[in-house]
Amino acid sequence: MSDNATRNLMLGFLSGAVVGGIVALLYAPKPGKELRGELLKKGGELSDDIEDYLQDAQEKAKTIINEGKEKSSALITDAKRRADTLLKDAEGILSGAKHRMSEEGDRLKTAVKAGVDTYKEERDKQAPATEA
Repeated sequence: MSDNATRNLMLGFLSGAVVGGIVALLYAPKPGKELRGELLKKGGELSDDIEDYLQDAQEKAKTIINEGKEKSSALITDAKRRADTLLKDAEGILSGAKHRMSEEGDRLKTAVKAGVDTYKEERDKQAPATEA
């Protein structure tokens, strides 16, 4: 049974006990002094029952709150760990990409330089032939 259903059941039980007790006392053929004594006695018992119920409810609430704190703390720790892992992975990917870009840039520079050198050599070869 859920805590809410248990609470509702207890409240219904206590309410029924109070109403039943009052009705029984009012219809019982007792003198006024004795009736007042019974009412005071039942009122004291009811007060004790209510105090017990409230104490139990407070203890359950504290337990639920502590469990919630523990679970949220665990979730936060897990989220931080995962975020750190993702950041490290992203840094690794970025570092690898920078390294590859640097290598490709160097290859491109080398290829362009080789192309320019070849162009100059071919131009120089054809220049003497046209002057002749």
